[in-house]
Amino acid sequence: MSTRALISEFTGTALLVFFAVGAAVLAGDFIGTVGIALAFGFVLLALCYALGPVSGCHVNPAVTLGMYTAGRIDLRSAVGYWVAQVLGCIVGSAVLFLLAKQVPGLETHAQFGTNGFADRSAVELGMGGAFLAEVVLTFLLVFIVLAVTNRLAVVGFDGLPIGLVLAAIHIIGIPLTGTSVNPARSLGPALFAGGAAITQLWLFILAPLIGGGLAALAHRFTHPPGGLPVEADAVE
Repeated sequence: MSTRALISEFTGTALLVFFAVGAAVLAGDFIGTVGIALAFGFVLLALCYALGPVSGCHVNPAVTLGMYTAGRIDLRSAVGYWVAQVLGCIVGSAVLFLLAKQVPGLETHAQFGTNGFADRSAVELGMGGAFLAEVVLTFLLVFIVLAVTNRLAVVGFDGLPIGLVLAAIHIIGIPLTGTSVNPARSLGPALFAGGAAITQLWLFILAPLIGGGLAALAHRFTHPPGGLPVEADAVE
């Protein structure tokens, strides 16, 4: 695990939160659900090309858990990535919060691009439905990431299906829960929104991690390991 990889994960997570969540917070009324979904997909696609060769561009604790469960990184590397992602999401959210406060009349309390269920869901999806949705949607994301990358790094056209699937996931998930599929993406905004965003945060941490772990287990059956193992240290 290199310092460059940790900085990459910190920077990538901060940028994903600022620009993608920022699309919902600052421009959601203008671009709608599809626009927000495309913002998430396009930002991740660009980050995959920019940071994939450095850290693998996980920028998501659920993806890192999937990589660890699939045996592509060791526990020390996974923990390092998680710390970098959490710090990155907080910094990205803090900058976005400061910018949002400069917009007259923009509501941030208990909102701020956070995820939610029940009365905080656009379709009033209950807790059980929200949990299932986040598990399934994260399963798809992590499964695609594992399937298109044979190594830790995202190379070549690997970033294209990853960005596309994240956009598709958001088109489906935004009306349901606001779409998390990424504990870091949920944690940062919730810390600044407060209120119900904090009390419901546990679901958007736990469910994506379960989805990511299940995706890695399924990947072992659909794509049996046959290549050479790659350690995180090899990505420099």
